[in-house]
Amino acid sequence: MNGGTRIRIRPRVRRRLFHHLAIALAALTGGMFVALAFDRADLRTRVSAATAWVALGCVALSLMLGPLNLVRARPNPVSSDLRRDLGVWGGVVGLVHLGIGLTVHMRGKMLQYFLPPPASRGLLPFRVDAFGAANDLGLVSGLILLMLVLLSSDLSLRVLGTPRWKWWQRMNYVGALAMVGHGVLYQAIERRPFVLVALFAAVVGVTLTLQGIGVGIVRRRIR
Repeated sequence: MNGGTRIRIRPRVRRRLFHHLAIALAALTGGMFVALAFDRADLRTRVSAATAWVALGCVALSLMLGPLNLVRARPNPVSSDLRRDLGVWGGVVGLVHLGIGLTVHMRGKMLQYFLPPPASRGLLPFRVDAFGAANDLGLVSGLILLMLVLLSSDLSLRVLGTPRWKWWQRMNYVGALAMVGHGVLYQAIERRPFVLVALFAAVVGVTLTLQGIGVGIVRRRIR
């Protein structure tokens, strides 16, 4: 290849590369701060906590973009690259958290996250305590994140068509609610520090507030 030859990168590809680099840098920085907050825990626990917070942050930001476009009177497309890229990162990191999280408490005894301990004499074949509910919600969220990652492509949009693709993408709200429930229960189960509880509440509160504002704007436009 001649020294003067340049490889041209299409604007959209360049923009998405920038998105991924920026998200990766922010995820790494945020994850390190979370890991430092768990400095007395072992490495596995710190990585589990860091990936949980990174996934929460990416999903929350992806849910904020639509309402922010409405508030700023900007176009709000069916699918935007930034929203999709944030969702992909949230999904992938969330699945990493799911895999690591299932090894933190019982070190390989994954079924006990969902089933009663062998010594218990419960009547039901699954856990009914807060720990079991938290893990059930985490699993539901993880499965939805996996589905959304698999659907986050131009090919999926073309194959399914806009209405059907959008319907499946709205499962993101169900996954986000399951993620929040999972997080709330684990804040209580592990008695997290007040700073982390307050930060968790702030992220969830801002996201819900913006979603509510966005719904209000859409309803006013329909009238």
